Amino acid sequence: MKCTVEAVQTKRQMNDFVKLPWKIYKGNSCYVPDMESDVRGWFDPKHNPGLQHSEVAPFVAYNEKGEPVGRIVGIINHKANEIWNGSCVRFGWIEFVDDTEVSAALLKAVEDWGRSKGMDSIQGPLGISDFDKEGMLVEDFDKMGSAITIYNPPYYPEHMAQHGFGKEVDWVQVKINIPEEVPARFARVQKLVEEMYGLKVKKLTPREVFKEGYGRKIFRLLNEAYSQLFGYTPHSDEEADAFVSQYIKYLDLKMLPMVEDDKGNLIACSITMPNLAKAQQKTKGKYFPFGWYHMLSALKFKHEDEAELLLIAVHPEWQALGINALIFADLIPLYNKMGYRTAETGPMLEDNLKVLTQWKALDPITYKRRRCFSKEIQ
Repeated sequence: MKCTVEAVQTKRQMNDFVKLPWKIYKGNSCYVPDMESDVRGWFDPKHNPGLQHSEVAPFVAYNEKGEPVGRIVGIINHKANEIWNGSCVRFGWIEFVDDTEVSAALLKAVEDWGRSKGMDSIQGPLGISDFDKEGMLVEDFDKMGSAITIYNPPYYPEHMAQHGFGKEVDWVQVKINIPEEVPARFARVQKLVEEMYGLKVKKLTPREVFKEGYGRKIFRLLNEAYSQLFGYTPHSDEEADAFVSQYIKYLDLKMLPMVEDDKGNLIACSITMPNLAKAQQKTKGKYFPFGWYHMLSALKFKHEDEAELLLIAVHPEWQALGINALIFADLIPLYNKMGYRTAETGPMLEDNLKVLTQWKALDPITYKRRRCFSKEIQ
């Protein structure tokens, strides 16, 4: 297929960018659509403070009939390049029909743009923030996607290989059945660390989160805990405020256990929520006129029987001391009380053994491998 790639500059082009996935995933029961307003908001500095230290360039590919057949965004995260001592252009938001000329043209558009900015390598799919969706699915295409992860057809990674991209890193997810009781191993460790270190689990109030700056404390902890992970970019207080105002206000705070020491310092946290995949499918990517009802219902009233363990973070000085046992000891009874039967983690780096081994006592299933591809820009 002959195609042309256009930089997104007009309202029509942005509409084509936003709506293209409906063409790619028509009839696919595993695909979970992004909310259209969230996609548009990602390009708005008022909603995405990460744009203050990043440049982005969205593109849409059109066939000879003028129909959109692919999209991509080039991203230069200057803060990340400085921290990781690189000159890398990222690509994200990539979607394309099953035609290698289309995917090649999209990737070339980002490579050319990156080269013009002095970049010498390309990686993706990635976003600006590590809380943007990242990693192309390379296995388990028959499994339901989620509201926080990328889903894509099987031919996507095949195209990447054909275009000379290799593996940079992989992420995997874990699914567990919620046990009826806290496993003895966690119960023993919980009691031990509470007695030895005077730690306690804390549940936040809305005032603490939105009026007293606890949201910033959470993101400062994340910056410490995740600083050595692939490509991680520390979040500013402004970015933390944006995440809190846009997302945390919708969560059930009792599903967010915090761990504090005897001086009130935050040393660990977990962010969990109901699985929103089916609710988000019902919205068809729009909050109005009725999408808000499906999302609110899943969050507050009639949730699915699966929870999403978005993240667990432990301060580096407290890692490998069993602190996660306090989190599991809090969440397992809560999940049972709320009617959750299973839980799925967010993507975790396959070589992050500290994190992956914490699930062993819960008989985990490891699946949904995702990949960051990379290559040098010629």
